[in-house]
Amino acid sequence: MKKIYFLFAMLLSLAVQAQQNDQPIHVQVSGSGAPILLIPGFTVPGESWDATVSQLQKNYECHVLTLAGFGGKRPIDFPWLPKINTSIENYIQENRLNNLTVIGHSLGGTIATWLASRENNGISKLILVDALPAAGALMIPNFDPENLAYESPYNDQLLSMNEVEFEKMAQGMAQGMSVHPETQEKIKDWILLADRETYVYGYTDYLKLDMREALKNISVPVTIIAADKPYGKEMAAQTYKTQYANLAQYDLMMADNAAHFVMFDQPKWFMQQILNILASN
Repeated sequence: MKKIYFLFAMLLSLAVQAQQNDQPIHVQVSGSGAPILLIPGFTVPGESWDATVSQLQKNYECHVLTLAGFGGKRPIDFPWLPKINTSIENYIQENRLNNLTVIGHSLGGTIATWLASRENNGISKLILVDALPAAGALMIPNFDPENLAYESPYNDQLLSMNEVEFEKMAQGMAQGMSVHPETQEKIKDWILLADRETYVYGYTDYLKLDMREALKNISVPVTIIAADKPYGKEMAAQTYKTQYANLAQYDLMMADNAAHFVMFDQPKWFMQQILNILASN
């Protein structure tokens, strides 16, 4: 009887572990105080927020996400991003995270605007780090989300790349995302660690998401922390003005000599801005 019980307990434990591994989001919680939800960018694990959390957890309860398919986490079925969004929304409600500040980088910032546009979301403040409400509209001429599909020549090409080809592509992308070579290497490694189908089809989901109209539903304070590279402050500011035209009010801060990963390129300045924003009313 003991052997049967032990076997049943082991199988139950494995089943629970498998179910947890198949979740759209994985959350690490630390610190105590008012809650902060930190959402990383595309392909980026929650550890990208480690330096930020080491400071914030002294006075805040930090909920750090890693999305399925990234950072060594198991992938989920597609469509990927709608499941991610719904899972985060459910997590906020189930854990009763009221008066919540959401800090989102890149895709994480786009997700943050989706969350803040929903009813009864519990969010009191948004901090968006180099994030756009409609990245696809910036990148694709005559942008129409309905025209984007998983099955495409570009996606097929990415899926068929061998490891050497994919690493070369990842290296090229990473070089434009930070001014520091060591950070570029880290970004490249995160891209390579990502599940390939999640990288390809998840990015299609990302480009399809257009939050520009839904910005009208956001009434909480919003701060955008942007990078001046590669196009310079003037062009970057114009891009944000165009993309966020439907947002009633927001503050825009521009980091000097920083690319997409502002938190790595200007860590001291970035941390000071975060602390100032959190302390403000």
